[in-house]
Amino acid sequence: MNFVVQEHFAKKHHYDFRLEMNGVAKSWAVPKGMPLKRGERRLAIQVEDHDVDYMDFEGEIPDGYGAGTVRIWDRGEYDLLKRSDNEIKVRLRGNKLNGVYVLLRFPKAGENSWLIILTSLK
Repeated sequence: MNFVVQEHFAKKHHYDFRLEMNGVAKSWAVPKGMPLKRGERRLAIQVEDHDVDYMDFEGEIPDGYGAGTVRIWDRGEYDLLKRSDNEIKVRLRGNKLNGVYVLLRFPKAGENSWLIILTSLK
């Protein structure tokens, strides 16, 4: 299965983390970028599912929702290690990201809030 991280130069600069899952791109906005060091945690806000084709998108989004420049920051394949309502664990194999990442629901920060944590390298 495929994943992508798109850097999004919108009103607020952020990264979009997308996992191809069940025919859609499950998506999270990660305001401070993906964790790069073991144990690092980042807030990830789950957004609506996107069409899988959007995972290849680079370019300009015109005025309106999400306006700004989008470019692919990283992409690759992943293995799904665990999935429940409150946890998604994946092993990413990308050009920049390689390791085991866990997404954990973080309801204290809001209904769609998760933490993404790099738990181990490779």
